[in-house]
Amino acid sequence: MKQNTILVVGGAGYIGSHMVKFLLDAGSEVITLDNLSKGHRDMVSGGKFYQGSMDDQALLDRIFSENQIKGVMHFAACSLVGESVEKPLKYYKNNVSGTLELLNGMIKHNVKYFIFSSTAAVYGEPVEVPITEGHPLNPTNPYGATKIAVEQMLHDCDTAYGLKYMSLRYFNAAGADESGEIGERHDPETHLIPLILKTAAGERKSISIFGTDYPTPDGTCIRDYIHVNDLAQAHSLAVEALFNGKPSSTYNLGSSKGYSVREVIDIAGRITGRTIPVVEAGRRSGDPAVLIAESNKIRKELGWQPRREELAAIISTAWEWHRPSRS
Repeated sequence: MKQNTILVVGGAGYIGSHMVKFLLDAGSEVITLDNLSKGHRDMVSGGKFYQGSMDDQALLDRIFSENQIKGVMHFAACSLVGESVEKPLKYYKNNVSGTLELLNGMIKHNVKYFIFSSTAAVYGEPVEVPITEGHPLNPTNPYGATKIAVEQMLHDCDTAYGLKYMSLRYFNAAGADESGEIGERHDPETHLIPLILKTAAGERKSISIFGTDYPTPDGTCIRDYIHVNDLAQAHSLAVEALFNGKPSSTYNLGSSKGYSVREVIDIAGRITGRTIPVVEAGRRSGDPAVLIAESNKIRKELGWQPRREELAAIISTAWEWHRPSRS
């Protein structure tokens, strides 16, 4: 078995499944661990698969004993902001306690490299835009708070055990693999682009715009979108950097360019060639007007170069996955 075998935890989910495919296509040995509570077994493109949870120490012992794993990538967090407010203990149990058990397993079996799927939710309401990695951390929900807790835990594990990590703070992941084999598949779906495309496909009656009176050019929120395979590329660069001796670090992942909700709907309409009915609604609590990443750090230090920075290119790949005629 190759020395660069990667364990992808949560590899049957949206981002995790794209990571598995990216690594396999690059020639890496890949092992997936997923409890399938949110993920889908048929989204895993290949490699060895274990069904179970990251807090199962007996299963972790088996995985690490049976395989010569060099690095771990963690995509197995609960990630719905609203649900985290309603059920905070679920989020602390899975996102913090579950990750603690995963790290215990790694340290026990002397696996020293960890890539963490973090989030822009750690920043909360922005005090400056674009948001840099040095922006104050002030999450407005338990989801963001659990990610900060894990980032602190990783820092402490580096100090105590020499576990090296990269924490990658995502903004808005979107799109699908160009092969059309895998894409965004949540239940329930909460992300803007797939909801728009489901409306275009006739699976929904309309798309809601929550707030039209923000201090932005068209009154709707502005967000930063990044293609899921560009995320995967960043993770691959991060783990290779750790393998090559780079110290632990934290990076933003975004396009550094923002699009309003109306712009996203308009672009999707042009790509699909379909009318997308819109319903205007009031603001949602806690939605900042503008969230845009400053991602120069990872571009400079790791050489990350996103291939699909224009939103039209991102939505086009997503439409190939969502369109009704897809076979």
